[in-house]
Amino acid sequence: MSRGRGLSEADLALWAAFVETIRPLRGRAPPLLRETPPVMPSPGPPAPAAPARIIPEPLPRRPPPLSLLAIGVAPPGLDGATWERLRSGRLKPARVFDLHGLTLAEAHRVLLDAVAAARAERWRCIEIITGRGSGAEGGAIRRELPHWLNLPTLRPLVLAAAHPHPANPGATRLLLRKSASPSRRAV
Repeated sequence: MSRGRGLSEADLALWAAFVETIRPLRGRAPPLLRETPPVMPSPGPPAPAAPARIIPEPLPRRPPPLSLLAIGVAPPGLDGATWERLRSGRLKPARVFDLHGLTLAEAHRVLLDAVAAARAERWRCIEIITGRGSGAEGGAIRRELPHWLNLPTLRPLVLAAAHPHPANPGATRLLLRKSASPSRRAV
């Protein structure tokens, strides 16, 4: 069954280029290049141009959302030995930041500055002293610390948080995520 039209010159050129790249099986002749005269289309009204197809650009990939950070709960992705060292207080902090006697606004600013300084100095662990506070709930700073750690400005920087000693909930050690080394950073 014939298609009723021959190959175009572009099709013939493409086939000739392909034939030159193949090697026939042993004992076989290379395929012949058949030339058929192109069939001239009958003049008629021009076909309407197809609308240009718009291909949308792929959306940038977002990293998966981070889970909420809870003080004293092992985060996903942290190995058991490191978590145990942080939780038991054997992972020593590079620096201790005391928030006693500060207002909530001042304490929040000091916390942000402390994490920024730790990142700049490439410290892996810092300790935040909030104090025990009065009552079963503790002080205002101690109650706000978990909320502050889950804010979009701090959550990507903090990997885990734990009280270094179960009898002292007024101190919290933060394990910070490793920052990219200068040689790895894109310039």
